Amino acid sequence: MTVLQEEVENILRPLDLSDDDYHTVMQSMLDQMERGLGAATNDTAPIKMYPTYVRAVPDGTESGEFLALDLGGTNFRVLLVTLKGQEVKMDSKIFLIPQHIMLGSGKHLFDHIAECIYRFVKEHNLMERKLPLGFTFSFPCRQKGLARAMLTTWTKGFKCEGVEGHDIVALLHEAITRRGDLNVECLAVINDTVGALMSCAHTDRKCAVGIILGTGSNACYIEKLEKVEMAEGNEPGPPEMLINTEWGAFGDDGSLDFITTDFDRQVDKHSINAGKQRYEKFISGMYMGEIVRLALEKLRKNGLLFGGEGSYHMATRGRFYTKYVSEVESDDTDSFPMTKQIFQELEIETVTDQDCRLVRHVCALVSRRAAFLSSAGVACILNKMKRPEVTVAVDGSLYRFHPHFHDLMMEKTRVLAPGIRYKFMLSEDGSGKGAALVAAVANRILAEQKAKGNPETSSAV
Repeated sequence: MTVLQEEVENILRPLDLSDDDYHTVMQSMLDQMERGLGAATNDTAPIKMYPTYVRAVPDGTESGEFLALDLGGTNFRVLLVTLKGQEVKMDSKIFLIPQHIMLGSGKHLFDHIAECIYRFVKEHNLMERKLPLGFTFSFPCRQKGLARAMLTTWTKGFKCEGVEGHDIVALLHEAITRRGDLNVECLAVINDTVGALMSCAHTDRKCAVGIILGTGSNACYIEKLEKVEMAEGNEPGPPEMLINTEWGAFGDDGSLDFITTDFDRQVDKHSINAGKQRYEKFISGMYMGEIVRLALEKLRKNGLLFGGEGSYHMATRGRFYTKYVSEVESDDTDSFPMTKQIFQELEIETVTDQDCRLVRHVCALVSRRAAFLSSAGVACILNKMKRPEVTVAVDGSLYRFHPHFHDLMMEKTRVLAPGIRYKFMLSEDGSGKGAALVAAVANRILAEQKAKGNPETSSAV
């Protein structure tokens, strides 16, 4: 090894973790998950393990027409989902949430949502029908029942007054009642992670885990009901419940400090939520490009890349996008056309093939660590569930568009969860289809319980 190679190795070595490191991560995650499930320990647990009150996945008998709402950003979707066995037909319309409504009162927001539902229902000639509805609400909530969810805090640019700490389903129903011209009942509120699992479970009965690997990261899985100490009420239903782990906060107590590099510390320090969502910052698309940029800048400043030449763009936080990481790793390794194009955009004038090889190596190290840490999370859940065969539903732009993420996760999960048969399945429209399916399953269980003479089941699926 040359002196130069040794210098490069010393700078990048902290990004290359061993299997022992990943096993330590898994053990720590398992401990924190158990603490999150326990009523006496939940308060101090970084991984909150929220009960979702979803008690069953689809069994294929669900049928009928269901409405679904999907609110997770400036676009809001209303969907009509028609279920007939394995057949799913979806019709949807996108409505904008204007800035003044995002920052106005909660009453105005839910009146706007009710107006959008009305327009959609009228357009589809459904005014005479009573339609069950599922609501994907992708903001942090504490659920008190399947159709009761208290918003803990607004994110993604929303700041509507009078919603935080309130039940969003009650607010929706109040807006519907104010209109007096809609016959719609929200049976379930879920987040996108649960939606991904439900969407895949409709076609694959072995689906018991859902993960999101996109701008952010989260996971949910099916837990034995007796372990879910934080669930309120005692509704009839199957002896299990989906848990929304909120695993992004793993490590907020310092338990991941042993794998945290200087690059990670910089990313965390300059983020809008310093000290929070530490695990998410290792693995999600929002931060991956910035970790790569910091590593490249350190190599450059040490005269090991681009002949030491920098640029305004490369010195700018957040300017090396995560999509560049995917493009570099997909590039032709003979002439590196895409890599050279990226650095031309970033105004680095002289880029040799050797520079391109080193950039690719850095991107691969950061991607591999992210994929392997994601695998450690999945393997932790698989080992905890102890099912012999499990399908893992996955959604999110990082998993969808990164050229090697799937293969890397398959490879490492095999090592970290030996003896368990598993597969990863890409979820199709979990936010829309998943919400309708949760409502459909709630409807089915409601009908089953009524047939048994037990009508008190509206908050259990």
